Amino acid sequence: MRAAVALEVLEAVHSPELDNQRDVLVYLPPSYHRSDRSYPVLYMQDGQNLFDPSTSFAGEWGVGRAMNAAARRGLEAIVVGVPNMGSERLDEYSPYADPTVGGGGKGAAYADFLARTLKPIVDRRFRTEPGRERTVVAGSSMGGLISLVALLRHPRTFGAVGALSPSLWFAGGAIFSEVEGSPYVPARIYLDIGVQEGPQHVANARRLRDLFLSQGYRIGADLRWLESRSGRHDERSWGRRFARALPFLLGMA
Repeated sequence: MRAAVALEVLEAVHSPELDNQRDVLVYLPPSYHRSDRSYPVLYMQDGQNLFDPSTSFAGEWGVGRAMNAAARRGLEAIVVGVPNMGSERLDEYSPYADPTVGGGGKGAAYADFLARTLKPIVDRRFRTEPGRERTVVAGSSMGGLISLVALLRHPRTFGAVGALSPSLWFAGGAIFSEVEGSPYVPARIYLDIGVQEGPQHVANARRLRDLFLSQGYRIGADLRWLESRSGRHDERSWGRRFARALPFLLGMA
């Protein structure tokens, strides 16, 4: 019998950095209300695509089911699903403006919102392990891009990143210059791409992988790389890969 997916809603969380507000979804592990334990936390972008097919753009990741399955293996964590703001998504998910697509530029403020406003709220409201090594930021596509930016710009807050099919092409590949100019920080980096997404996206992901290697990250240790032959740019593919990456992201593999 499957355990129910327990979600709480933090209503109308205001962001002074972005001057907007949104409801935030919080998944609580099965043991949360039966113990006094504290838990690691994953902050995930595109929150409406994580748990519920009725709110998702094109199918959901099945994060609740994946977390419940992991819990049966003794791996539990809180997941904070941060919904995107629809028409503001591109603006918030990149600090670099891209005039060719008409978006970007508010990503620094969004990363600040995650680190300086939302995380303190979550730490006050729930029993979390607040240290950076137990705090993960993750997302796919543009959500993967901004998750990388959040790690690079807030290394004292986040100790791991999951970047699934990140949109490395955005703003002419500006993320590559940022990575090149960023110092090495101890962190767990999960990076993947689906071969079915096309050769240019695969080449971009390999380029980023190699940049991390040149900075001292080690595949199999603090860098996990997956090039999925059947992987596509969709929620189903990301959900499957997220479930497999979870132990590494939480520092338990």
